[in-house]
Amino acid sequence: MENFSPVSALTGGALIGISATLLLLFNGRMAGISGIMNGVFNSPRSETVWRLAFLAGLVIGAFLFNLIAPGFFTMRQGYPLGLLAAGGFLVGFGTRMSNGCTSGHGICGLANLSPRSLLATLTFMAGGIVTVYLIRHVLELTV
Repeated sequence: MENFSPVSALTGGALIGISATLLLLFNGRMAGISGIMNGVFNSPRSETVWRLAFLAGLVIGAFLFNLIAPGFFTMRQGYPLGLLAAGGFLVGFGTRMSNGCTSGHGICGLANLSPRSLLATLTFMAGGIVTVYLIRHVLELTV
């Protein structure tokens, strides 16, 4: 909790909520990133443009923010590549297994009072807590 900033957390949360609301209002779609990404490859061509625009906006927005406020975030370094690859695989596996990702279940699903999303979000959070404990305290890979 040494770098906790309630202002950036509230601002980020508000921006995510506004984005999810706008996507639902204008496209009638939930802002689940894994579903949007999956739809790039498995949806009709007419659906591809907005999906690619949404995903590009995630990347471009982060890039622009880094240009505007360089050094605001520092990248974590020093983690073994194999551990990062395994983590990425497990996130993808869990996303597929739970039929959605943290954004889909945690933001949109909870807002819709979905019991399945509540269970998924609690599982994501428990998995994250256990992972941080293992990485920092058992494997001692803090950098």
